[in-house]
Amino acid sequence: MSTTPGTVLVVDDDDDLRALLKAALARLGHRVLTAPNATEARETIRGVEIDVVLSDVRMPGEDGLSLCRHLVATHPDVPVVILTAFGTLEAAVEALRLGAFDFLTKPVELDVLRLAIGRALAHRRLHRRIHVLEGRDDLYGDSTPMRELRDLVARVAPHDATVLVLGESGTGKELVARSLHRLRGRSGAFVAVNCAAMPDTLLESELFGHVKGAFTDARSDRAGLFVQAQGGTLFLDEVGELPLALQAKLLRVLQERTVRPVGAVAEVPFDARLVAATNRDLGQLVREGRFREDLFYRLQVVALEVPPLRVRGRDVLELADRFRRELAESYGKPVRAFAPEVVARLLAHSWPGNVRELRNVVERSIALARGDTITLDDLPPGLKDAPASVPAVFGSDDLVSMDEIEARYVRHVMERVDGNKSSAARVLGFDRKTLYRKLERYGIASSDD
Repeated sequence: MSTTPGTVLVVDDDDDLRALLKAALARLGHRVLTAPNATEARETIRGVEIDVVLSDVRMPGEDGLSLCRHLVATHPDVPVVILTAFGTLEAAVEALRLGAFDFLTKPVELDVLRLAIGRALAHRRLHRRIHVLEGRDDLYGDSTPMRELRDLVARVAPHDATVLVLGESGTGKELVARSLHRLRGRSGAFVAVNCAAMPDTLLESELFGHVKGAFTDARSDRAGLFVQAQGGTLFLDEVGELPLALQAKLLRVLQERTVRPVGAVAEVPFDARLVAATNRDLGQLVREGRFREDLFYRLQVVALEVPPLRVRGRDVLELADRFRRELAESYGKPVRAFAPEVVARLLAHSWPGNVRELRNVVERSIALARGDTITLDDLPPGLKDAPASVPAVFGSDDLVSMDEIEARYVRHVMERVDGNKSSAARVLGFDRKTLYRKLERYGIASSDD
């Protein structure tokens, strides 16, 4: 396994072992920093960008498990590899439960260490690339459904398999396609077409292109979208709306990996990833004879389902705050917060229009806001007048940050479930690792499960 070098922080109170690990990792090409204890490790990681932390468990003062817990909470994208001579199943389980990426037992062989650090670096770089995408609003959110979707996208992206993206209108299916394209890293363009937005005859010409004289208005050769996407990704949105005749031609492209422009005799090679999306039940369309069964199976080599916003927990608040910052800057208005009663409405709403609806609500509210806070009067009537079924975990006169709202709501849920972390994670829509990070971040105590 070849490994691109990274910056590794070795934390161990044994001077000799620390020096040996530094030398071994340096020979593998890594930049290696060291710390004899958890305190110095914390100081180092505050000032230097670290890719992987390799930490002993048994150290004077703060032990490696406590350091791991801290790093998972404060630097969740930095993998922690635990190394100890006291390797027991209980210690390994505890380390992994706290969020450690891997667990090694002394004495560790060089090949084992090399593979573990290589896997951790690959994990780190993958998450950094995903964070870049999240900065563009792609696949944003920390709920369990979105974390699972991001994981699937990351696993599928390196391969050119055809992907079918499923999901309700407004969930962000095109963002999934764009993420697949960016993570793949091919040099070609991302080309998107809405199959429901143009007449059948025009759609065929747009997709396949045409040669001069193919029809009355074909005054010159024109490359279709299949050719324009060469070396990149072709995204067919609303693929369930394709007419049967075009479905047959699309099937042939996928089978033969060639394209024949309208009116042409020669075939043109097709070298691009195809991603299709639909909000329809293609299986039902197949049963109704409106969609080809063979094309259905060709398209869903890999199927990715984008979760609706209503099952994404407090992603609603994070997305709303993200849209608020972006749109407030766009409109040139100093809108800095949502009033608590607005937050309650956002959490209680079912969002049938999903992320698209949420963005529209926030944009309307920014446009109408008179001060630095979005109030109930700024919301659309249907949302403003709806009952707020979310518990009042803050006073009605508070103006608080989203982080404070999250902290209070997590604390409220933990109290309601008597500190049971498994129950709290289900209610909040977090996986356990995320919940542990939130509890650590906000200093919220919990009982043992």
